[in-house]
Amino acid sequence: MKNAMKIASVLLALVFAMLSFAACGKTETPNNTTDSSAASSADTSASAETPAAVKKVGIIQYISHPSLDNCYTGVEAALKERFGDNVVINRQIGSDTSADTDCGTYASQFAAQNYDMIVAIATPAASSAVAAAEDKDIPVVFCAVSDPMSIGLVESMEKPGFNCSGTSDVLDMAAQVKLIRAMQPDVKKIGVLYTTSEANSITQLGLLEEAAKAYGIEIIASGIQNDADIPAAATALAAKVDCFNNFTDNNVVNNLSTLLHATDAANIPSPSLPFSVKDARSVSSPRAYEDRRLAEAKRSVTIDYVALGKVTGNMAADALEGAKLADMAVKTISDATPVVNTDVLAAFGMTLPADYADIETVTTNK
Repeated sequence: MKNAMKIASVLLALVFAMLSFAACGKTETPNNTTDSSAASSADTSASAETPAAVKKVGIIQYISHPSLDNCYTGVEAALKERFGDNVVINRQIGSDTSADTDCGTYASQFAAQNYDMIVAIATPAASSAVAAAEDKDIPVVFCAVSDPMSIGLVESMEKPGFNCSGTSDVLDMAAQVKLIRAMQPDVKKIGVLYTTSEANSITQLGLLEEAAKAYGIEIIASGIQNDADIPAAATALAAKVDCFNNFTDNNVVNNLSTLLHATDAANIPSPSLPFSVKDARSVSSPRAYEDRRLAEAKRSVTIDYVALGKVTGNMAADALEGAKLADMAVKTISDATPVVNTDVLAAFGMTLPADYADIETVTTNK
């Protein structure tokens, strides 16, 4: 039974086709961005050297992870498309071990240096940016914040009310549960790990539980506080459930390989996340934006984070041109495009359920 469910887990990804964290103190320097070699060097001379017409944008990315990296790619592209060389981007990334502290440091530096805007990627970065920028009324645009209302970034999704708005990456939990049920018709219990201190994760857990009720499926959740809790928690949870699922919890996503070891050892399906559809052990994933390091993730309902970043970047550009963030509704992504690796399907002798028969297909490493 569990072998069959493991096979079934290799099946598919729904990709929200609008939008497919580098180490502590390390600043990524893409083309046409400022180059600072450490956190303390966050463009300290920018105010003296940058012409008034050039916009200075500080970007705080919580940690280095493929989804958040893709958000940055989209944000940068949108800003460059709008302003060309008339925008200076300073990107700072938190480390895996001290990301919360790092984000606070970067936000304080950007505020002290009177940046024109702070773009914050992921919830903890957004919270730090707002706290640092509020007194100076520096606009903050956030990206990939699932529930901005719960942490006080906005008064409402339709009318933020503050000098802050952005994009939400909340997932369609109903679509996730539907996918799992289609792949595993006999599923009764779905396991999920979540970080107890992440407001977004608590919100998404509630949405997942509500979606599962429609199918009579029980969600067995295990709360963690940090990365060190994941191995034991994943192993214990894997012994109790028929499969795992995952949402955009920063700690869990950044330690997916640890979670996969636990599910593989228990011979149950792995978490629902988007990665490389062209690798031999992964059936489905977002098109074009691939992460081969985490290719063992086997199915997902997710979003295209590059596209999400572009939406965020366009909102930031509008604000830099005078639009009021207080009146700019928080935006989300809704379209989905399934993709499947037919080579992997054939290797396991599997066929797609009827509801997923018309999806896009690719083949391994091509």
